[in-house]
Amino acid sequence: MISVGVIGYGYWGPNLARNFAELEGGELGGVSDVSEDRLALVKRRHPGCKTFSDYRRLLEDPSIDAVVVATPVPTHHPVTMAALAAGKHVLVTKPMAGSSEQAEAMIAEAERCGKVLLVDHTFCYTGAVRCIRELLQSGALGELYYYDSVRVNLGLFQHGVDVVWDLAVHDLSIMNYVLPFRPVEVSATGAGHFGSGHDNISYVTLFFENNLIAHLHVNWMAPVKVRRTLIGGSKKMIVYDDLEPSEKVKVYDRGVDVSRSDKENLYRMLVSYRTGDMWAPHLDLTEALRTECQHFVDCIGRRATPITGGAAGLEVVRVLEAVSRSMRERGGPTKT
Repeated sequence: MISVGVIGYGYWGPNLARNFAELEGGELGGVSDVSEDRLALVKRRHPGCKTFSDYRRLLEDPSIDAVVVATPVPTHHPVTMAALAAGKHVLVTKPMAGSSEQAEAMIAEAERCGKVLLVDHTFCYTGAVRCIRELLQSGALGELYYYDSVRVNLGLFQHGVDVVWDLAVHDLSIMNYVLPFRPVEVSATGAGHFGSGHDNISYVTLFFENNLIAHLHVNWMAPVKVRRTLIGGSKKMIVYDDLEPSEKVKVYDRGVDVSRSDKENLYRMLVSYRTGDMWAPHLDLTEALRTECQHFVDCIGRRATPITGGAAGLEVVRVLEAVSRSMRERGGPTKT
């Protein structure tokens, strides 16, 4: 039985605590938070669970094998480093760190200590995203043309990070998981409207060497919640809508076929539009966070590398840094 402690019982911590409390092969060993009110809530929800107002006391508990770091992003590096030094396996929420240097240090420390380091890229554990990965790996879409995503809602404003480091992390982690290519350059623009110094709306374009292009729109100020992604290929196209209750992934046999009777004369180019069937594949609807938590415990037991380990988290942070540099240049192209 793997005993897991949760450090941070704010927005996401309760979901993680609930899953580890109910997990097969795992248990909730303790919760740490600086707020006494939050710790009182832990005691009501999980009677008998040990609570700590100082996370360092939780790390000193020899009965706890692993910890979840669900604290604000600026604290991810120091808390994770302390946990690894204390001999704990670590699941850290996204993004894993505020810089690639910090992420690299966390990865190196986990390797030195021989501990599992998993980054909470939750969407990579959904049945929908795993299905998309299988479709792309099978070549069902043909040559990939574009990846276009909109992820907007009203709130939740985060402290210490802008909307890209909050919402775009999801899309970047999904792209990193499902696409066989990595972006080589980014161009990004954004704006902040409340004097906080952090952008609350952003548009990000990512360029790939093989002519694949990706575009992400993230926004904390939309009147509606939208979680929709379009992936276009030469053979088929995908619509992924995470807010759909059942048919989250739809595959369309639609596209454009181009032929030239005279390759030297573009005006004689023949274009035909292909409109075929749509089908919605059957998906595993198990809660993604439950799957991720189980994967974390299994990796600890088998000393295996997680699907979203430190390397995956580092790749996302590096792209986020490139996006931030481009935004400071008001959209200037920046190498990843």
